[in-house]
Amino acid sequence: MLEWASLRSRPEIQGADSLALSGATASNLQKTGIALALGGGCARGWSHIGVLRALDEAGIEISMIAGTSIGALVGGCYLAGKLDELEAFARGLTRRRIFGLLDLNFGGNGLFGGMKLDARLREHIDGLRFEDLPKPFVCVAAEIRTGHEIWLSSGSLINAMRASYALPGVFEPVNCNGRVLVDGALVNPVPVSVCRAYEEPLVVAVNLSHEIYGRAAVIRHNAGELTVAKDANQAGFLGGHQTREAKLGITGVMVEAFNIIQDRISRARLAGDPPDISLQPKLGHIGLTEFHRADELIALGYEATMGRVAELEQLRATLA
Repeated sequence: MLEWASLRSRPEIQGADSLALSGATASNLQKTGIALALGGGCARGWSHIGVLRALDEAGIEISMIAGTSIGALVGGCYLAGKLDELEAFARGLTRRRIFGLLDLNFGGNGLFGGMKLDARLREHIDGLRFEDLPKPFVCVAAEIRTGHEIWLSSGSLINAMRASYALPGVFEPVNCNGRVLVDGALVNPVPVSVCRAYEEPLVVAVNLSHEIYGRAAVIRHNAGELTVAKDANQAGFLGGHQTREAKLGITGVMVEAFNIIQDRISRARLAGDPPDISLQPKLGHIGLTEFHRADELIALGYEATMGRVAELEQLRATLA
């Protein structure tokens, strides 16, 4: 059984809230499968569905899942036996349907309340708890007041998943047993460290940001002269080059800023605690908010995983 006192001293889990294991204890049973760390990435997270389909098809056993943001949503639905329903929902999304799911909430702490999405989740997994799942599962979230990394592994499954994908400024924060929580990608975008703390010998990460090149660049630039553009789409001169500014909108600015943070944190954390294998679907051409492209995303996740099946099988053979 994991000892809280010894884990508390480890730097990667400072602020972790709950380490109670669901389904089975971490160290009393011999591991026979791989642990999956499903990363965040907004719409790109639909590729996790393809990853899980490929692993099932290849007969590769999963011993536990740790998920951040949309990785928590997909991983939780998979272990709850509701991946078919989630896939049907994702494939059925259009731009118009996505807009219909967004409940504007101008007076709250997020642009959208998220209750319409919550209602759709409750149609399939209402009342389910972590303790009902067949394998250990952890949702990673961040406590907004303290910045602590919170590991949710007991209690309401829906509440935990909603907290893990509560993108600050976009969705309302979620109150989980007295803690106000937001998207876990703020603190641990690809939760390899969670699987390691659960004493999993083999960890496979699914990194959705691998193909976003250039985010870590440092560029020296001339600030130019002070000009006032009439609108966000007006052509202007910046540093001597004529450009046209793209109108991102409030949500676009928040999502892109969050993507920068997530990419920087992922690089640092994965360098310090790398997985045994990293699955990296090629998703750079798909926008973070393009949830309507589920068909393509699922296929890309499936292809990226099937292309590494031989390596995954060889990795799992080391447990024998």
